[in-house]
Amino acid sequence: MKVLVIGGGGREHALCWKLSQSKKVEKIYCVPGNAGIEEIAQCEDIPYEEDFSSLTEFVRKEKINFTIVGPEVPLVNGIVDFFQKRKLKIFGPSKKASTLEGSKVFAKKFMEGYCIPTAKFDVFSDFDKAARYIQSQESPQVIKVDGLAAGKGSLVTNTKEEAIEAARKVLKEKIFGKAGEKIVIEEKLKGKEISFFVLTDGKTVKPLVSSQDHKSIYEGDKGPNTGGMGAYSPAPLSPFLYKKIMNKIILPTLRGMKREKKPYKGVLYVGLMIRNGEPKVLEFNARFGDPETQVTLPRLYNDLLEVLLSISEGNLDRINLRWRPQAATCVILASKGYPGKYEKGKLIKGLKDLVKFKNIFPFYAGVKKEDGNLFTSGGRVIGITALGKDLKESILQAYRGVKKVHFEGIYYRGDIGKKGLTKKLNRLG
Repeated sequence: MKVLVIGGGGREHALCWKLSQSKKVEKIYCVPGNAGIEEIAQCEDIPYEEDFSSLTEFVRKEKINFTIVGPEVPLVNGIVDFFQKRKLKIFGPSKKASTLEGSKVFAKKFMEGYCIPTAKFDVFSDFDKAARYIQSQESPQVIKVDGLAAGKGSLVTNTKEEAIEAARKVLKEKIFGKAGEKIVIEEKLKGKEISFFVLTDGKTVKPLVSSQDHKSIYEGDKGPNTGGMGAYSPAPLSPFLYKKIMNKIILPTLRGMKREKKPYKGVLYVGLMIRNGEPKVLEFNARFGDPETQVTLPRLYNDLLEVLLSISEGNLDRINLRWRPQAATCVILASKGYPGKYEKGKLIKGLKDLVKFKNIFPFYAGVKKEDGNLFTSGGRVIGITALGKDLKESILQAYRGVKKVHFEGIYYRGDIGKKGLTKKLNRLG
């Protein structure tokens, strides 16, 4: 089969890398791709976030059999509906179903309506009303923009003054544009955060292995949120807690979406906060996570194409997901200044040294190639993923790979995965 992957980040590099191992894949295309993806796929620069007509023309011209969507923007803008109306096979949720990620306001009101545990909240579009609400609350608040903000639309605050200032920047200064015309103000939950992914064809639901993202820019989970500074898998998740997440959150969410006439089909991510064995939803995503995908796929034993096709065709019940016993850790190498302003065009050295390591995989994100050399082109540049017999070894191997790579202004967290080694976290359930 000919397969097209939409997107150009580390997640899409991992998807293409895993697809390249399938005996059923004849050729991989990627739009727009990156310097790492082009080593295993034919990359094309075609509009894909809003205008899908050129993309469908390309799919027909190249006789591509199956399209897999990585990022959230085209999903929220209806790429799946556009393809399906033209009888083109594609993996991902519909535009209506993607509203779970596309609108924080919808997601919070949906959870409230279906008794899905989440933080106490209210919705505002007027700054003065938002400020008065913040003043009336005792606990610290989190300010979330309604629309998509590349993983940076959740502003975690510790004081009322910080929360009011965050609301002012969003509603008054319009730092997120249209995405911030409405905000959700919710209580700041305490506990341990984990990522929970499931695959569903609308009938059958199968969870992926557990993982944990590190969103804050600084070590110790300090500073502003990013798109993700690293991840590890598995995250410590007891059978008791797993059942509670499925029964209290996943299944009610899928039943509720069907009742709302927004049936969900694809991969669903739920960001959870766990405290005293009780899970609460932080957010939904309508696609594979980044960087969670970079630690999940290396552990997947199955043929990825077979799995995703079964979802598209409604046959997920025929698939038995199998996982390698090794742990995986991914450390993101970022540009200086990220998630704020950062410089591009820095020469990257040392990636060739990683070829000799069979258990270390560099997944490119913000990387471009010019005259045979690699240069930075984004905030998150490369994810160094490593497998190990256990979490401790995978962490050591990942940082072994990190030390081989250099570019001016390189920044990474030095504590990725360490929280998974603590006894306290091992009692999540």
